[in-house]
Amino acid sequence: MKKLIFIFIFIPNILFAGSMKAIGVKGNEENVDRVIKVLMYDNYYQPNNFKIKKNETIKFVVENKGELVHEFNIATKAMHLKHQPEMMMMVEHEILLANKIDKKKMMEMSKKNPAMAHTHHNSVLLSPGERAELIWKFSNSVDIEAACNVPGHYDVGMIAKIDRL
Repeated sequence: MKKLIFIFIFIPNILFAGSMKAIGVKGNEENVDRVIKVLMYDNYYQPNNFKIKKNETIKFVVENKGELVHEFNIATKAMHLKHQPEMMMMVEHEILLANKIDKKKMMEMSKKNPAMAHTHHNSVLLSPGERAELIWKFSNSVDIEAACNVPGHYDVGMIAKIDRL
């Protein structure tokens, strides 16, 4: 049984960590090149386009101004599509509700499935009115975007383009 838990929980997390480096790495406060304020509305970002240089470290100050829960997630399109079933599972377990996140349930669920903790360094998940910071170093030049993977939001276009200079 322990081997099965390792295979189904830890191996995917190791593989996901490897793919994370393809989009950049968690940045450090002391290396921030600039700050970008991002407002999340229902269902769009302001601004919805970012121009970023390779190796630039950006501090994103993200605020949810909408009436719904939203996510700001930096990833490739393929990574977003891979992450969306996790987000759907959070809805199915009533962790993600339309206008709030049940953080107690999230922590309980994360004991069985660490992905449910939603603690990825490239992402923030916010209830209406919440604010968070995300520091990211764009060390690679792969095609990436910022998007909301709350079920249905990506499909209606809650995506911000990231242009690499």
